[in-house]
Amino acid sequence: MTALPAPGIPTTEPGSTLGDHVLRQLRRLGATVGLSESDIALYGQVLLDSLAGAARRPLSLPPASPSFLADDHTPVEFSLANTADGTPALRVLVEPGWAHRDMSDSARAGLEALRAMPAHWGVSTTQLDLLHDLFFPTAAKGPMALWYALDLRPGRPPGVKVYMNPSAAGPEQAARTVGESLRRLGYGQSLAELPPGAGYPFLALDLGAWESPRTKVYVKHPRLSADDACALSRASGAPEADIRYFFQTAAGPHLPSGQGPDSTARLVRRPALTCHSFTDGEIAPSGFTLHIPVRDYVREDEDALERATSLLAQFGMDPGVLKRCLHALTRRQLSDGAGLIAYLALVYERNRQPRITAYLSSEAYAVRPPQEQSPQSTLHLRNALSSP
Repeated sequence: MTALPAPGIPTTEPGSTLGDHVLRQLRRLGATVGLSESDIALYGQVLLDSLAGAARRPLSLPPASPSFLADDHTPVEFSLANTADGTPALRVLVEPGWAHRDMSDSARAGLEALRAMPAHWGVSTTQLDLLHDLFFPTAAKGPMALWYALDLRPGRPPGVKVYMNPSAAGPEQAARTVGESLRRLGYGQSLAELPPGAGYPFLALDLGAWESPRTKVYVKHPRLSADDACALSRASGAPEADIRYFFQTAAGPHLPSGQGPDSTARLVRRPALTCHSFTDGEIAPSGFTLHIPVRDYVREDEDALERATSLLAQFGMDPGVLKRCLHALTRRQLSDGAGLIAYLALVYERNRQPRITAYLSSEAYAVRPPQEQSPQSTLHLRNALSSP
């Protein structure tokens, strides 16, 4: 579990509750990406209802539980999905059972929140019922039980995604849980298609209004290098040059472009994640995502924004909306903290334009202070010429 950082620059108004804080952010972000006032009002009410009594908890009190969703334990995170051929899409990720320290209680609260969503959104928990014994045991373990995300769409029902913990029955059961889940969902041979890694932090399902609903499995990769990332992505058809550029830019300037010893530089702080999505009952993944925890590889958020801007420009995307979203989230200077941009992700899905997603922290409780960076402290550069 990530420790709560020391409080930094205050970002909330005196007397605010958690609900006040995230609702203000949602309103400003929604206006930035062109959501109507009625859309924002509906999404905001669903968000507040999901948090239940926790939404009324004053921010002058510490977090109700040590949420794994954010470094400061805020149970809400925003993200901006960018493409070259469309308006960026705003998303909000929520831990509905945040106030429950017991994971079984947290799971029940999460399922209740999903079932209470507006009927016209078409959200069904049938798939979750198929997996109930795997992810929601009586004595559930782990740092989280259930999160959901809303893919906010102007004038249309949102896409709903649910995230669950494959280690709910214990980390030693995670691989079995993932394999059995894939089998029950119609992907019986797909476990063998997943790359090696250090565990499965999430299994996610698309619910409701999706053209091609996905089952997604996340894999953790400590000490990942650009070469490793390219190898992991080969089955997806993603161009190796794109993966390499994304990795080296998101991880930082200490990773020069090109082949050779420099391409073996490894992330030694928070590990990278990959996500492998399955659709239409096919055995092989139809999508690949590489997530870099940029907040651990920058000094402060000005640096993170610079890297995100370079990536968006390289892929033909407009960085202006991301900049406006950061100003909509917080009044603090970007140089005052590291973590407003938590992750950067490169997404490839079959027959679709690539996406770059920036995951944005709410910072309701604390701002992670700037951190000193150097090639030595950030990345372990393995020099092939001096290796025995």
